[in-house]
Amino acid sequence: MVKSGTIILNTAARLLMPLQLLFSIFLLLRGHDEPGGGFIAGLVAAGAFTLYLFAFGVSATKEVLRMVDPRDLVGMGLLLGMISVVPAWFVGEPFLTAQWWTIPGIDFKASTPLIFDIGVYLAVLGSVVTMVMTLMEVDKDEP
Repeated sequence: MVKSGTIILNTAARLLMPLQLLFSIFLLLRGHDEPGGGFIAGLVAAGAFTLYLFAFGVSATKEVLRMVDPRDLVGMGLLLGMISVVPAWFVGEPFLTAQWWTIPGIDFKASTPLIFDIGVYLAVLGSVVTMVMTLMEVDKDEP
């Protein structure tokens, strides 16, 4: 595990990562009515993992991600993006027409744009984290 040697960076990474991830979820869910959405939320979440990566190294970040490889997040995001266009066909509407469903009990409106935004979120998060991890691993190997 690579240590940066600064207690300030280590402490900041531990404190800011959960806050950044929570803020990214807020941006993801807010994006339908106001500015925000899957892309910027994915960048904020990737920033959280990148900060942790700089503080503790690649192996510690992989432990935080547990069994999810960032490349798998890209694939899951692309799959969700493709799935989000299917519900319109089942109700006989044109391709890419938004569908809305109210979830009873919590008064939450789920939609195909939300599914698409979650797909964008996962694809952006996975691609940025994969790039930064690859750069950190290549940098570690050089003399």
